[in-house]
Amino acid sequence: MMNVSRKALLTPIAMLLITAGCASTVEHPIAVKINQDMVLVHGGEYVRGSDESQFAAEKPAKVVTVDSFYISKFEVTQELFNSVMGSSMSFFQDPQVPVNNLSWQHAVYFVEQLNELTGENYRLPTEAEWEYAAKGGHKSLGYTYAGSDNIDEVAWYAGNSNNRAHPVGLKAPNELGLYDMTGNVGEFVIDAFDDTFYRFGPTDNPSNQKDSAVHLAHKSVRGGSFAYEAERSENFRRDFASQSIIMSDMGLRLVKDVD
Repeated sequence: MMNVSRKALLTPIAMLLITAGCASTVEHPIAVKINQDMVLVHGGEYVRGSDESQFAAEKPAKVVTVDSFYISKFEVTQELFNSVMGSSMSFFQDPQVPVNNLSWQHAVYFVEQLNELTGENYRLPTEAEWEYAAKGGHKSLGYTYAGSDNIDEVAWYAGNSNNRAHPVGLKAPNELGLYDMTGNVGEFVIDAFDDTFYRFGPTDNPSNQKDSAVHLAHKSVRGGSFAYEAERSENFRRDFASQSIIMSDMGLRLVKDVD
């Protein structure tokens, strides 16, 4: 009789422990949606920058190596941003349009809140990761823009955008299956902008990440945007913005490390 009673008492406890263990591994619904749209970018090397550029900040061309990472197929939409933050200040309002009209600081704060909510470790890409992915990673075919030599095939830019952001994924993807790496909204990366970094910085997983309380600190922006001409939208092009300035044509894309 005692053995039966003990078994009856232990079974619910064991079941509770098993249930608790399972619950701890369940992905947050927002993370599930993000992760199913992430692409594994196999590490490798590529030629960063261009010696043909007229801007010193975009040269010299150098072989750069990056480790593997995950990157989202799409720019962060207002639907995703609002599911975490409640709302955005986007100038071009639409759930499937990239979140826009935000600063680098807003972008970083969103990622922090997203990670707190989901338990994940999303981040902004480094400039090197971004350019490697835009050029197609290990599948690169050497295109001028992200996925084509014809910018109209892959991008919303000054020549076809009607000066506004558009829903993600309407243009053709690049070799890795990434959409809107060229055009639509510019994408903040984690790096501080330094026009000498290509000349003097490292070439193995280069990152110019710097924490700064100075609101005028410049951060790098990649990919052009709906407001950029074709000749300023090539994969190697760099731009920058103050970390606190709000830009109607700037957004972000999520990256995650490979475990």
